[in-house]
Amino acid sequence: MQGVVVEAKSKEEAIKKAAEELNACEKEIIYSIKEEKEKLFKGKLIKLQATTLSEVKKDLNQFLVNIIENLGLRVSIDSKIEDRRINVNMTSDNNQILIGRNGQTLKSIEILSKQYLLKQYNFPILINLDVEDYKKQKVKKLENLSKKLAKEVIITKIEVTLDNMNSFERRVIHNTLTDVKGVTTISEGEEPNRHVIIKPTNF
Repeated sequence: MQGVVVEAKSKEEAIKKAAEELNACEKEIIYSIKEEKEKLFKGKLIKLQATTLSEVKKDLNQFLVNIIENLGLRVSIDSKIEDRRINVNMTSDNNQILIGRNGQTLKSIEILSKQYLLKQYNFPILINLDVEDYKKQKVKKLENLSKKLAKEVIITKIEVTLDNMNSFERRVIHNTLTDVKGVTTISEGEEPNRHVIIKPTNF
């Protein structure tokens, strides 16, 4: 991890000190505790290594470029920090290859990126990778599908079993229908054959 190393009597004080040295607000700080010990006559001492989310974003962008160029693709990257999450939207000269079947290549790159950042910074960093809003469009389609099926279940009182989906897709269905009266959702089956069932309930 690049950045600064600071010492203080508490984690909060160390984070504040790191933010001052990095000229950043505290919510922008990513840190790992290097050492925590009791010092004679001085009480507890926290040694903390810190950097900013902006630096992490730069690191992630370069990592992605290296990974994707190794796939033989050219890529442009647009990344933003929102609510301590790094959202990355990528465009390549062959988006279908970058996305992969049912988004599997994109998912694998995201997993590799999370592992890389955890190793580099010793801190779980929230990221979301997308390719020309592929995920966003897929979420919209799943939301519309789940609402349509929920209406049918409410009218017919007959449960509906959806096709097998990955965990991301199932989560979209569950989240979309969580506050819809008259239906409930459950996931059944074993990966990769796990699916969502929309069941009728009493109002």
